[in-house]
Amino acid sequence: MILIKPMQAQHLDAVYEIECASFTTPWSKESLLREITENEHAVYVVAMLFEAFRDPMVVGYAGMWHVADEGHITNLAVKPRYREKGVASTILANLSEFAAKRGISAITLEVRVGNITAQKLYAKHGFAVEGLRKGYYADTGEDAYIMWKNLNTSS
Repeated sequence: MILIKPMQAQHLDAVYEIECASFTTPWSKESLLREITENEHAVYVVAMLFEAFRDPMVVGYAGMWHVADEGHITNLAVKPRYREKGVASTILANLSEFAAKRGISAITLEVRVGNITAQKLYAKHGFAVEGLRKGYYADTGEDAYIMWKNLNTSS
């Protein structure tokens, strides 16, 4: 069973391990700690896997900034051996639900043009490509698609 919980300092080692396994230019532990302790506009969650006879384990995480009436997903990653098992979908659904409850009208993110798997995941969750950031990724100079999801906050 996957449970989404607010990220806390005790999760940093596991989150940083996932960050390093997922990105060529990972955020530092210090940056992640600042996000959860100092950034009042940040919402960070972890996906905890609960299995019989085992301690709960962090298998994914995501961050989102609440700016005005928009959400900006800063990062989303899943431990490699738990990818394509619904963890990222569970995280995205949770962030969308959270955003709608806070009156956020839309969520945005950037994704590498070459990351087709992530693009398909985001499209499945209602995100659409709305723009392009040329040379967005400093490590490779790769372009990024800007994807948006409009939320129905009237219900």
